[in-house]
Amino acid sequence: MSGFKDKVVLVTGGSRGIGRACAVAFAQAGASTVVISYAGNESAAQETLGLIQAAGAKGEALKFDVSDSAACSSAIEGIVKAHGRLDVLVNNAGVAVDGLVMRVKDEDWDKQLDTNLKGAFALIRAVSRPMMKQRGGAIINLTSIVGETGNGGQVAYSASKAGLIGLTKSVAKELASRNIRVNAVSPGFIGTDMTAALNEETRKRMVDSIPLARLGAPEEVAQSVLFLASDAASYITGEVLKVNGGMYM
Repeated sequence: MSGFKDKVVLVTGGSRGIGRACAVAFAQAGASTVVISYAGNESAAQETLGLIQAAGAKGEALKFDVSDSAACSSAIEGIVKAHGRLDVLVNNAGVAVDGLVMRVKDEDWDKQLDTNLKGAFALIRAVSRPMMKQRGGAIINLTSIVGETGNGGQVAYSASKAGLIGLTKSVAKELASRNIRVNAVSPGFIGTDMTAALNEETRKRMVDSIPLARLGAPEEVAQSVLFLASDAASYITGEVLKVNGGMYM
């Protein structure tokens, strides 16, 4: 998919997994600049930058914590000042700390809600003004199948991802008149570092629950993000695109 010539893109949590796949996909689609954020893994971020540059785009890496509202505002302000615009925001950064509800600690609840939900809100709030000024933009939030179905042992993570869906729909209504589209992508079980660490029995049980009988690839999620950010989706806003192999319909 092409059509991103001269576009400036920010992908949070872009050093690995789905975030890296999204960043590279935008570069391959012709974006002029792809900025990624990362929390701490600088070597992985540098690897992603190399892939972005190899695909023909200018790459930048910003280290900041998305749960810090001031850092989010500063990052958006810096990107707009440096490039004159920001056309696409992909809210991908997230954390998961699993645990049954009776054992979830306040700090683990706060960490997941602050990163997964508050972080996306803070970045959307910061980017809304420059996007309104340029009268256009696309925002894509990475939610999760467990935000739609719920999942035992992931009460905080599920709540944060469900909250992202509500955030997506509300902001889509607010910003539509300024030609800013806001959508979400909801991945199912994707082949990332997290699923690679699972034992074979668990992986088999996961695959058996998926009608397409396999895990998804980060690149497949990235293509859905790319579509929603593109002019091909110019009449789509407030939607949640499921990328789960038919696991939840």
